[in-house]
Amino acid sequence: MTVLKWILYALAALLVVAVVAGQLGLLKGKAPTDLGVRDGRLKAPSMTNNSVSSQAHLWPDHPQREKARITPLALRKHPVTNTLDAETTMNRLAGVVKGIPGAVVVEQRPDYLYAQFTTRWLKFVDDVEFWADPASGMVQVRSASRLGQEDMGVNRERVELIRTRLAKAN
Repeated sequence: MTVLKWILYALAALLVVAVVAGQLGLLKGKAPTDLGVRDGRLKAPSMTNNSVSSQAHLWPDHPQREKARITPLALRKHPVTNTLDAETTMNRLAGVVKGIPGAVVVEQRPDYLYAQFTTRWLKFVDDVEFWADPASGMVQVRSASRLGQEDMGVNRERVELIRTRLAKAN
C-alpha cells in the first residue's frame, strides 16, 4: 500500500506542476510567423498528428496528408443577391469563433481570419486560420497545436463545432 500511496502523491505533484507551468505561460509555445495565404494556400499541416487542414491534399509528399485532411467550410450566400458572399461568411465566422471559450481573434480581414484558442488549465495554444478561397467557393481551414505530437482530435472537433455553429448562424 505504501508504494501505491507514493505513486499517487507523485502523480498529484506532477499534475500540480503541469497546471502551475500552464498558468505561468510555459506551455503556450511560440506563435508561428508564417501563417496567412501564400500562393493560394494556407500553411501545410504540422509534421505530427496535431493539426487538420482542408488543403492537406495540396502537399502531396506530406507525412500527415491523409490524417490531417478535413472538409472546407461552406461559403454562405448573400441574402439579397443569392451569390456566394465571403465577407458576410467571414464576419459570421468571427462571431462563431468569439463565442467559443478560450478563443481570441488575432486578425480579421474580409477574406481571412486568424484566431488562437487557449485551453483553460494548461494554457496550450492552437492556431486556427480560415480563408475564403474564391477559386473553390469554400472557406479553407487550418488548425494546429503549437506543442506536442498528438492533439487527441481536439483540432478536428473544434473545426467541426465551428462548422455546425456557422451553419446555424443567422
